[in-house]
Amino acid sequence: MSLISVITVIGYIAYNESRPKTTYEIPPPPLVANAKSISLPASMTFAGEEVPLGEPDVLERLDRELHINTYWHNNTIFLMKRSGRWFPEIEKILSENGIPDDFKYLTTIEGSLRNDVSPKNAVGFWQIRKATGRELGLEVSRDVDERYDPIKSTRAACKYLNKAYKKFGSWTMVAASYNRGVAGMSRAIENQREDDYYNLMLNEETSRYLFRILAIKEIFENPEKYSFDISEEHMYLPFELSYVKVTENVDNLVEWSKQHEISYKTLKFYNPWLRNNKLNVKSGKTYQIALPN
Repeated sequence: MSLISVITVIGYIAYNESRPKTTYEIPPPPLVANAKSISLPASMTFAGEEVPLGEPDVLERLDRELHINTYWHNNTIFLMKRSGRWFPEIEKILSENGIPDDFKYLTTIEGSLRNDVSPKNAVGFWQIRKATGRELGLEVSRDVDERYDPIKSTRAACKYLNKAYKKFGSWTMVAASYNRGVAGMSRAIENQREDDYYNLMLNEETSRYLFRILAIKEIFENPEKYSFDISEEHMYLPFELSYVKVTENVDNLVEWSKQHEISYKTLKFYNPWLRNNKLNVKSGKTYQIALPN
């Protein structure tokens, strides 16, 4: 190595040794909200009927569902938001039909206050199957499916609930039968010689069913206790609508919507029960199509 190369190397080493050292600190991990166990309520009722929280099995089943829904933040938040739009009307219909107010919470665990469709093709807020819908007086056809109408489906559900109450004489059992069916609950009662929901050995879905309702009820009625803070301005408001009476066939709903100065998408948004791009109207039949104000 030449003298010049040696001097260059020595100079480079000396320069780097004399430079101030930069300290790189490892950043702390991001803050994560603490997940805390929840204090359970001392007492609860469903539709005026006492929940036997003194029984360890009952308490632990409620404990599970309450923790799931408390920490399932996005789902529970949107249930609360949607309730601002739909609960007022649902509460009114339940009251008119003699159904306890607590049954409004069935809509949160059935269809999540949306027109969901289950893997078994149960539809809407109340998750009604096609045959059941027709039995309850709903129109289910190629053009119209009233299971998608939150108001009409709530009235139909009330028919089922009142019929089940005449059978069981217990609103708690009525709620369970909404999941398993009247026949299924009747078989369980007969086979086990027990007519108390909390003392029946049931399939997992029905066993959890009422406790899911109770958990949502508890959170909705005591949101601050479970760290939910939903501003009133963030709640979804009821729709302001006017209605057009239709007594004749509509061959093209796209053209019909344009004639009423809305888009086809808007028409379907406010009238999800319209299932086709046309509407056949039988003689003597009348439909009310909702339009936004």
